[in-house]
Amino acid sequence: MVNNMEMEAIFGSFFFIVLIVIGLSILLSFVPVMLWISAMASGVYVGLTTLIGMRLRRIHPPLIVNPLIKAKKAGLGVVISQLETHYLAGGNVDRVIDALIAAQRADINLSFERAAAIDLAGRDVLEAVQMSVNPKVISTPEVTAVAKDGIEVKVIARVTVRANIDRLVGGAGEETIIARVGEGIVTTNGSAESHKLVLENPDSISKTVLEKGLDAGTAFEILSIDIADINIGKNIGAVLQADQAEADKRIAQAKAEERRAMAVALEQEMVAKVAEMRAKVVEAEAEVPMALAKALRDGNMGALDYYRLQNIDADTKMRRNIGEIGEDED
Repeated sequence: MVNNMEMEAIFGSFFFIVLIVIGLSILLSFVPVMLWISAMASGVYVGLTTLIGMRLRRIHPPLIVNPLIKAKKAGLGVVISQLETHYLAGGNVDRVIDALIAAQRADINLSFERAAAIDLAGRDVLEAVQMSVNPKVISTPEVTAVAKDGIEVKVIARVTVRANIDRLVGGAGEETIIARVGEGIVTTNGSAESHKLVLENPDSISKTVLEKGLDAGTAFEILSIDIADINIGKNIGAVLQADQAEADKRIAQAKAEERRAMAVALEQEMVAKVAEMRAKVVEAEAEVPMALAKALRDGNMGALDYYRLQNIDADTKMRRNIGEIGEDED
């Protein structure tokens, strides 16, 4: 039987082995030994203390070591401190190294500092290098302009651009290129005497726009501007003339209505005045018998004068009736 001392020895040995395994696990998880071996096998020397320092600086070692291996294999003269600095600044180290390798293969002069600055500026430096080799085609939306003859011309253009590495930091983007090309199209079509001239020579739009130097201050270099589609729209001049004629008609109608209202008001005023005058005449006529009676009482008028006045009045009424009968016969 195994005595107690042997049991304690076995238990102690097992406990010691467990501690060693746990310690090695912690050490291997903190110190990327396999990554160190891969770097050494690739001909890139990275000290274990450097890897431990990355851990302490909260840098994920594979994000530095793997791009460094690619850079060394491509013959790029970068050092690990540059990669760490760019990583700590918030950059994408792997993308910068890929861009440098692509630039080297394309014989483009691009330094690590320039590539890092472009990456930190928020631009895709690898895409910029690829665009420098393979130009990109940007399609503009349909740009509408009106020629001098009033006809609407609709144009869609395709702009071939190449990235300008030196102006990527601080240069304007694709939206500025599209806006400037659209402005040039509107200016060219708007200055044309007739829409037929634009249809006959669509290349005149490209020539005029290219002469304006639209890529100044942008991150691109315009290689060509090609007219992809051109169509005729509405007759804006005719529409504007029709709208103006309609507006003039409404103004004339409003003025005529104003004059009619003034005439109606004047007529009503005249009618009121005539009615007032008739009322005064009736009132005056009502006072005539009273005045005649008073004249007879006071002896200012005799009976013969009164009869003579009655005869004159009767004669006047007869003549008025005869005149009315003649008007009815006519």
